Amino acid sequence: MIDIGLSKLALIGVVALVVIGPERLPKVARMAGSLFGRAQRYINEVKTEVSREIELEELRKMQKDVQDAAGDVHNSISKSVADAENSIHDAWNDSSSGSSTSWSTASGSGASPEALIIKAKNFRKKKLARTSGVPSWYKNQSGRRTRVISAAARVAKYRPIGAGKSAGFF
Repeated sequence: MIDIGLSKLALIGVVALVVIGPERLPKVARMAGSLFGRAQRYINEVKTEVSREIELEELRKMQKDVQDAAGDVHNSISKSVADAENSIHDAWNDSSSGSSTSWSTASGSGASPEALIIKAKNFRKKKLARTSGVPSWYKNQSGRRTRVISAAARVAKYRPIGAGKSAGFF
């Protein structure tokens, strides 16, 4: 950086006064100041543009990294789901081919597989009803209104006994 002190500025001013003259010196000083201001604004604009480009490049890199990570997670999840599906299908095929006679022996009375599936679903529903924290009387009444009354009728019904005798609001 250029090291310009007060003495050097005074020397430049005296030389400019002698060379330019006292009549044109204020105009030249204003022009030099405006040019210096323009140069500073231009340098600041270039600095901000460069910093924006650097930030934009960092954001692009970060976006690429996040997309790569998301792709890796998606691939690992889809692979694990596919492995689980394959193991379930293999277990299903092994149990259905190996124990085709187990349906009739498990039912005892020779019931069809559809009836056994319905019976298993009902058993699960009953078990859920037993182990649930919601009381059975609420389950029986939920979603069903026995009586619908208006707000005015509800107020009249549940108003204390002495409160209805007032003449008006005021």
